[in-house]
Formats: sequence, structure tokens, C-alpha cells
Amino acid sequence: MEQMKKKGLSVLERFSYGCGDGGCNIIYTAMTGFLLLYYTDYAGVNAGAVGIIMLISRVFDGISDLIMGTIVDRTHSRFGKARPWILRMCVPFALAGVLLFSVPAGWTQNAKLVYVFITYNLVSTVIYTAINVPYSALNALMTQDPYERSVLSVFRNLLATAGSLFINTFTLKLVEFFGDNAAAWSKTFGVFGLVAVVLFLINFIGCKERVKPAGKDGEEKDIPVKEAFQSLIKNKYWIIVTIMLALIFVAMALYGGATVYFAKTVLNDRNLVTPIGNAVYVAQIVTMFLVAFFVKKMGKRNVLIAGCVLNIIGFGVMLVTANYVVIMAASILRGVASACMGATMWAMVSDTIDYGEWKTGNRTEGLVNSACSFGYKIGNGLGSAILGWIITLGGYVDAADVQSAGAVFSVKMAFAIIPIIIYAVIIILLQWYKLDKEFDGIIADLKKRAEA
Repeated sequence: MEQMKKKGLSVLERFSYGCGDGGCNIIYTAMTGFLLLYYTDYAGVNAGAVGIIMLISRVFDGISDLIMGTIVDRTHSRFGKARPWILRMCVPFALAGVLLFSVPAGWTQNAKLVYVFITYNLVSTVIYTAINVPYSALNALMTQDPYERSVLSVFRNLLATAGSLFINTFTLKLVEFFGDNAAAWSKTFGVFGLVAVVLFLINFIGCKERVKPAGKDGEEKDIPVKEAFQSLIKNKYWIIVTIMLALIFVAMALYGGATVYFAKTVLNDRNLVTPIGNAVYVAQIVTMFLVAFFVKKMGKRNVLIAGCVLNIIGFGVMLVTANYVVIMAASILRGVASACMGATMWAMVSDTIDYGEWKTGNRTEGLVNSACSFGYKIGNGLGSAILGWIITLGGYVDAADVQSAGAVFSVKMAFAIIPIIIYAVIIILLQWYKLDKEFDGIIADLKKRAEA
């Protein structure tokens, strides 16, 4: 294991690291925000059948995460363990995005569904996983300085948010520019694919893997799969962080999907969806430039807890008023909260890798990140499912001008009440997370082992 250097990473390397998530979000945001629209309105594919395909694919996706994590841990190249996969997969990533939005218009409904099943799983289960899991592991491989890991997470979230804004801003405009038909989507994602390749190449060229296992001369060994999973179960902080991530993504899926319903049925103005979302995004970006200071002073756990508290306040305010100014203020508060959580949660995953090595002697960056990925993808899928169940049970009717009291309450439940409960549970859960205080001693002990 390399000795920690007092000098931090350069701004260029931090930016290069963030470009990786910017590239990932080009496809991720497209899949969550526009894919269903493309399937139903342009490709003529049945929405219900697509929903079943996506649900089944979640299972495959989770399994592929664990497989890819093991592959990363067994990768040995002159570029390191994670970076070679970013280089290998960036072009397939771009091509897969085009295939995703290229359902043959002349095919029968069943043939289209087969195409959707194959391409959706090719992108989500295989290619996205093969580039995102190594990227997630890169944080822990670049540095063992806990502050630097938080700064890297700040840049990751900045560039990820920028990627989401880029897709949200230009997708429909480019589709319209290219003819506003099915073929226009293929051309649009050809352009986006080129942007993604450039971002991934910046990530590959600009980052360096420095951290080695605490063995003799930093010698790397292939850990048997069974032993690696046993080490994971013994890592109490990894368990806490994985549960936390799953809960966070349940909440995100709930309020993200319910925002349009909340604006329409509770605030009585569907057009508020855009200003609410923009207020959150802008506040998050601005806060990202400041949050590293608080992480250094307070520690990652405490900043994340602060984010949970701010989210509880923000959602609570939105439940009790329809005043535009107050709603925007609450949305800004939620943006600050998102920055606090985004700047810390991925860095906490990296810290659990060092704890796991100290506890068990096995360093498994790939498996730790892939198992966390599995957890938050399950959380995201569960959150989306819960949203559908709640809205349906509440009696929400899309075509109704006035919703029943039960339907309005179900929307409030999905948008704010359940997320508030989830953030309260996370605060309680993190009372058992003491790694911030223990981390310096753990790194010092690992250094002694490496020098022995």
C-alpha cells in the first residue's frame, strides 16, 4: 500500500475523475428520463410489456454487478485494475446507446419486444455495468486520503449533475432538429455517444491508480470468490453503507417519480415540475463548491446526516404549503441536502474498502463497489415499484380533473412522507458508523503491515 501523500490530487485529476460519471450519466439519464417515451411514442412498443422487461432486467443487472466486481479485482494490467475497463468499454458504451434508441420501426410488436429485451440488457446488464463498476472502484484506487476521496466525490457529483442537465436540456431539441421521428433518436444518441467517449477518455488519461494492497511490495493476489464474499460480510461498515445507499435510492425513486404527480395534484400546477427540479439542481451544483470544507471540518458521516436533516425539513415544508416562494425555498434546501449526501456517500464506500482490508486482510475494490451498486439498484427498482403501488392503491386517476382525498394523500405519501421516514431511519443507522474517527488509525496500521 502506497504511503499517503500530504499533497492533494490536482484539480485536473479531480476533474478527469468527475468526467467518468458525466459520461455514465449520458446513458443513465436517458434511460430513466426518455427511454419509455421513445419506446411508446416513437417505436410503438407496449408500455406494460416494457415495464416487465425492465423489472426482469433488474435481476440480471444485479448479478452482473457482482460478476464485474470480481473481474475488476482480478484485473492486472499496466493501466491498473479499473482504468483498462474504462478504455475498453467507452466505444461499446457509445454504440450500445445508439442501439438502445434504434428499434426497427417495421418489425412486428413481438419482434420489437425481443429487440428491446436484448438491447436493454446489453446496455444495462452488460456494457453499463462493465464501465460503471470499474469507475466506481477508481475512487479507492486513486487515493487513501479521506478528504481527497470526498473532493473526488464532489467532482463526481458535479459532472454527473452536469451530464444530467446536458441530457435533459438537449435531448428533445436534438430529436426535433433531426426530424422528430424514430430515426432522429438514433442520430441524437450518436452525437451523445461521441460526447461520452470523449469524457471517458479524459477520465482514463487524466487519472492514476496509486493504491496497492498492504502486502509485500504491494503484491496483488487473486482472492478466491468465496473468501472475498466472506470478507464482505465481515465488513460491518460496508453493510451499513450498502443499506444506507439502498434506502437513499428508494427515496430518490419515490420523490423523483412522484414530483409530477405532486405538482399536478397537490400544488395544482403541473408546470411547477421544471422550476422545482431546476431549483434543486442549481442549489446542488452551487453547494458542491462549498461542501468539501464542511466535510473536512465535520467528517463525511456528519455531513451526510446534515443532508438527511435538511431533506426532512425541505420535504416537510412542501407538505404544508402551496406558496410558490416557499416551495422554491424548500427545493433549494433539498438541493443543498443532495449536495451534502452526494459528496459523501460514494467516498464512504471507498473508506469501507480500507476497513475491510484492515479487518480481513483482503482488499476487494471491485466487489465492494459492485455489491453496493447491487444494493442501490435494488433500492431504485423497489422505490419505483412502491410508487406505482401507492398511487394505484390511493385511487389516482390520470384523466380526472379533481383527484380524491385518498389519491392526493397517496401522492404526498410517495413524494414526501415515506422519504422523510427513510431519512430519519438513515440518521439512526449512521449512529453505528464510526469509521471517520477510526480511519487514520486504520491507514497507519495498514502502512505498518506494508513496511513489515
